[in-house]
Amino acid sequence: VGFNTASHFACTGIDNIAEAITLLELNNWDLVAAINGVIPQENGILQSQATMYGPPSLSEAADAAAGSAVPPPSSSSSSSSPPSSSASAFCPITPSSRHIVERQPRLLNFRVEYRQRSVELVLEEGNTVGEIKQILETELGVPVSKMQLKGWKSGDVSDSTVLRSLHLPKNNSLYVLTPDIAPTASTSKNSALQDSLNQNFLLVISHREAQRDYNLNFPGSRTIQEVKRNISDLTNIPVRHQQWEGWPASASDDSMTLALSGISYPCHHLSVCRRSSPANAQEPTEECADVHMISDSEGDDYEDASEFGVDDSEMFGVGSSSCRKSPMMPENSENETDALIHFTSEFSSRYGETHPMFFIGSLEAASQEAFHGKARDRKLLAIYLHNDDSVLSNVFCSQMMCADSIVSYLSQNFITWAWDVTKEANKSRLLTMCTRHFGSVVTQTIRTYKTDQFPLLLIVMGKRTSNEVLNVIQGNTTVDELMMRLMGAMEIFTAQQQEDIKDEDEREAREMVKREQDEAYRLSLEADRKKREAQEREEAEQFRLEQMRKEQEEEKEAIRLSLEQALPPEPDEESGEQISKLRIRTPSGEFLERRFLGSCKLQVLFDFVASKGYPFEEFKLLTTFPRRNITQLDPGSTLLEAKLFPQETLFLEAKE
Repeated sequence: VGFNTASHFACTGIDNIAEAITLLELNNWDLVAAINGVIPQENGILQSQATMYGPPSLSEAADAAAGSAVPPPSSSSSSSSPPSSSASAFCPITPSSRHIVERQPRLLNFRVEYRQRSVELVLEEGNTVGEIKQILETELGVPVSKMQLKGWKSGDVSDSTVLRSLHLPKNNSLYVLTPDIAPTASTSKNSALQDSLNQNFLLVISHREAQRDYNLNFPGSRTIQEVKRNISDLTNIPVRHQQWEGWPASASDDSMTLALSGISYPCHHLSVCRRSSPANAQEPTEECADVHMISDSEGDDYEDASEFGVDDSEMFGVGSSSCRKSPMMPENSENETDALIHFTSEFSSRYGETHPMFFIGSLEAASQEAFHGKARDRKLLAIYLHNDDSVLSNVFCSQMMCADSIVSYLSQNFITWAWDVTKEANKSRLLTMCTRHFGSVVTQTIRTYKTDQFPLLLIVMGKRTSNEVLNVIQGNTTVDELMMRLMGAMEIFTAQQQEDIKDEDEREAREMVKREQDEAYRLSLEADRKKREAQEREEAEQFRLEQMRKEQEEEKEAIRLSLEQALPPEPDEESGEQISKLRIRTPSGEFLERRFLGSCKLQVLFDFVASKGYPFEEFKLLTTFPRRNITQLDPGSTLLEAKLFPQETLFLEAKE
């Protein structure tokens, strides 16, 4: 590959392999665009004449430059031809005559399938998705408003999306769905294809060197090339060095979707290993095809950069930074919440909206949410640690973390918190948080893992005194293995949770009995207090009434004594004066008898009765016959005037 690259760059006067590699990186490994960027335009060498429906072939460009043909690159690993190793196809020029010209736009190839038709398009990466639909409307006769363009790696995209922002490889396979347009009789056979594009295929891929099987689920719209890239991430075997067994004969093009490749549904077995000699001249066709795949792929790792005399830092350094994705997490976020919001947004943009619901907040808040509620509401804490420098991250996120079964299981049973340790500052910040919340043992465990072992999924269970890490799941796993380990952690957690629930129920029962006893005691005290207060009020009232009664009696007694002392003396019967003898019956049946002078005032009679305990205000004095109320007479009149002479019987009656 290094020799071929040097020969193709001979006409540019560039003899430094590292500089040639850098130019290829700047042009996304498009050899034609790289050469056009450095040779003089007036020489007319490899001028791009791209059209909307077909890219210029490399052979046509070479014919225009030197009259020799160079076979064009092919996206298929089985139908490409090796490039010429001779440098005579181009005319070398001196470095002094070389100057940089404007870079040509990058072209993208699309094969769009619709029912029984297939349309191939070539567009610049500056075009939009809507422009593709407009072209398809002309080619297929399907209105844009009823057209759904599927097959994008990042999920559904809007019509205004620029192709450059999707970071697409050179060759792409898409398909059109028209649910609002019923298929006609001529297209009824295509309904099975539509169904197969929406089906999931289980690929059981055996890695022969590692003696390990990978069980991977892929939708029918995924291409063979994308499967090979994912396997490259899992096995560290670059696509150009992969040797496969098990693909059907109909899978002749790596841009073909799995639904059209002819593999078995729902499960298909494959095997892969590393080619014993990637640069063997006996396999020129396959080697050329794989080199072309590498130039079209934007995510493959280049393990054999030493073949070009370039180290890893040059291959993945500043020269290719324009093709890198934005980081999952900024290096210096003010707080953990902002960092997690950025992480979630970037994760969704890379891998789609179907992913675990990441907890937005600090690690302490996530721990509180998972561990410190009621026992029935507690959950496990899943800490996802991402590292973009690991080749396993892309496959782990897209195939494991975004699998429907994993997303559902994590959402129901876990609080999922994430962090990006790609940047050293973020990793140090994570280790500080882990030390504070989980102790130094967990921190030291994370330190022991190397970059190529990431991403990690830590399963943490909260206990009474401390938090325990049940499991550390590395990135080189499968969906089934990941699910099995999550379920194993759940079994341990469920057993502990049942004990916690039992203890909590017993504690709550004891507390309920104690609360009931306390409440009964409180009510008893309250009843006693009210009873005591009522008794005290009653006693106070009785005492007050008694005091009033005593005062009234004392007052009455004082009045009675004063009246008794003020009475004139009782006259003798032999005094010779007119004497009136009165006999008064009290309410109790007793009789009061006394003699009065006939000239005495009625008031003296009233005072006498009052002195005996029957005051004028409370009793009335009545005659027997005829019945008269003496108390209504004028107190100043005499007994004679009142006709109470010489004797009279009266009786006392209480006033109403």
